[in-house]
Amino acid sequence: MNERTHGYEVTVEWTGNLGEGTGGYRAYARDHEVTAARRPAIVGSSDRVFRGSAERWDPERLLVAALSQCHMLSYLHVCADSGVIVVEYVDRAEGSMQQRPDGGGHFTEVTLRPRVTVSEESMTQAARELHGRAHQLCFIANSVNFPVLHEPAIAVA
Repeated sequence: MNERTHGYEVTVEWTGNLGEGTGGYRAYARDHEVTAARRPAIVGSSDRVFRGSAERWDPERLLVAALSQCHMLSYLHVCADSGVIVVEYVDRAEGSMQQRPDGGGHFTEVTLRPRVTVSEESMTQAARELHGRAHQLCFIANSVNFPVLHEPAIAVA
């Protein structure tokens, strides 16, 4: 087995100092920017329920998005290797997080709902089954400690 290590660097910069820093819980914004070399910035905040900005990405949605993206990219790869021609792919993913009384919490599950369109009827069974292989290969799903569920639907163009 030939394992390779890959590194990923990002910068997260808080931009929410409203003049008095963290002088009080309501005294600062949760706004921040996530940047990496040669990539557009992601404007972030906390979820609205945690005093964040509804117009910005929050870490919880970014985690769900990362799981959805990783599954899709793994899935497209295994479909290409297996001769399954995907012509459309849309996932409406959803995550559930449980908050503890002390303010901490954890995700309990994420459900991916990919709607895949293949080019021929003869590909539908393989298209459905390949979601399992894609899940096995997904780096992000293999890194979380909660279930990542799949509810795929397959259509023919």
